[in-house]
Amino acid sequence: MAFLQQGVLWDGRWNFPAGTHAELRGQINRSRRVNIMAGNLVGNTRSDKMGMSARVWKNGTCGFSAMAEYSAEAGHRVLQAAADNAAFMDSHTGKNVPLFPAVAPVDISCGDIIEETEQKTYIEFARALDAYVTEHCPGIISRTLVAMEDSQEKVLVTSDGVRTHTTIPRSYCYVILTAEGRDGNPVERFQAFGGKGTFGKNFTAPEAYYEAIDALYDSLMLKREGVYPEAGVKTVILGGMMTGMLSHEAVGHTVEADLVLGGSVAGHMLNKQVASELVTMTDFAGSAFGESTPLPVYVDDEGTPAKDALLIDHGILVGYMNNRETAARFGMEPAGNARAWQFSDEPLIRMRNTAVHPGTSKLEDMIASVEDGYYLISSNNGQADTTGEFMFGVTQGYEIRHGKLGRALLDTTISGVAFDMLKTVDMVGDTLTWSSSGFCGKKQPMPVGMGGPALRCRVMMGGR
Repeated sequence: MAFLQQGVLWDGRWNFPAGTHAELRGQINRSRRVNIMAGNLVGNTRSDKMGMSARVWKNGTCGFSAMAEYSAEAGHRVLQAAADNAAFMDSHTGKNVPLFPAVAPVDISCGDIIEETEQKTYIEFARALDAYVTEHCPGIISRTLVAMEDSQEKVLVTSDGVRTHTTIPRSYCYVILTAEGRDGNPVERFQAFGGKGTFGKNFTAPEAYYEAIDALYDSLMLKREGVYPEAGVKTVILGGMMTGMLSHEAVGHTVEADLVLGGSVAGHMLNKQVASELVTMTDFAGSAFGESTPLPVYVDDEGTPAKDALLIDHGILVGYMNNRETAARFGMEPAGNARAWQFSDEPLIRMRNTAVHPGTSKLEDMIASVEDGYYLISSNNGQADTTGEFMFGVTQGYEIRHGKLGRALLDTTISGVAFDMLKTVDMVGDTLTWSSSGFCGKKQPMPVGMGGPALRCRVMMGGR
C-alpha cells in the first residue's frame, strides 16, 4: 500500500518561482529491527520518520528547507523558505550561473508494494533460526541473529513537470557465528540473507535458510583451524563480493563528480586507461544483464529518470556519476545519481548498483591457473580515499597451492591502489555476485548494491 498521499503534491497548486528550478519532496523512512544474542532478545525497535523538503536553484545557488510534517501547508512553507534561502545566497555570492538543462516531464510510479509486518513476526523468525543454530551448530561460543527491514517511500514534484512516487523496501536476516580458534582467539563468520522487498515477502519459511546456515557453520569450523597468509604482493582470485567492495569503495567514490571536483584522482584520468581491457564497470539503475538489480532505482531525487552510468569501458575511464549540476559542468548527461536518505537530507551524488561486468572464465579454471596464491571470498569492512588507495578486511578465504584450494585463512587484509591493481587483472569470471545488505556512509547513509565476478589479479596481502 502507499502511505504517502500523492495528492498533497499532485494538486497543481504549487507556484514555483519564475526563472528558477524547484523541487518539492515528501518522504517517509521506516525501520524495523530485532536482535537476538545467545537466545536473548536484546533489541526490538521500530521507527518512522516523515516530512517534506524543498530545493530552489537561482543563478547557480541553491536554497534548501525541510520540515517534519507531510501536508499541503508544510509543502508551501518549505518551498517558500527554500526560495528565500536561494535569494539570500544569490544576493551574497553573485554567481550568475545559468540553470542546468531541464528534463522532460514524466509521471513515474514504481517500486515494490510496502506491506506492514507485525513486530512479532520478526521476533518469531529470528528465534526459529536461533533454535536451529543452537541444535545444529555445536562448538560455537556466541551467536547473533538479526531480522530487519528498512524502506524509503518518496513523492516528488519539480518545476520541470516531473511527478514521481517511488518505494525502495529491503529486508534481511543476519546470522553471526563465533568459535574459538586453535590459538585461543575468537573467529567469526557472518552472512546476510534477503534483498529487496518487505520482510513478510522475503521471509516466510525459516527452513529455507537451514542449508545456508549449515554451510556458514562448516566454513566457520574450517576457519577455526585456519592460518594467516604470507604477507606481500600475491596472485589472488577475488570472489564476487570482494570485487563488489572494490567497485564501490575504491573505484566508485573516485568517479562521483562532486568528489572529482574535490580533487579525486579520477579528475585527470577521463578517457585514459585505468584498468585491464578485460574490466568494464557500470553503475546500474533498474536492471543489469536481463535481471533486476538488487536495489532498483528508477528516478532520482532531482526527478531525473535513472539509467545506467557506464564508468569504465574495457579498461578506459569513460564517465562519472553526476547530478544535474555536475553533468552540465562536465558536458555529460545525468543518469539519476542524486539521492537523499531522509526527507531532511539534500540529494547527493550516490551510487546505486555498481558492478564489474562478468567475463568468460570459469572459477574452477581461474583457481587451477594459480600456482601459489589465495582465493578471497568475503569482507566485513573496507576503507578507501579519493586517491584510489584502499584497505579491505578479508573474513573468508583459502590458500591456493598448485591450482587447488588449501587451508582456510584467518582474518587478514588486502591493500593497494585500485587503478594500479585493476591493470593486473588477467582473468574475469563468468558469474556475477551481488551484495546489498549494507549502507554507503558518504555524509548520510544510503542503501546500495555492489557486485562483480571473480577477478584474478595481483594485490598486497596483509598477513597476520
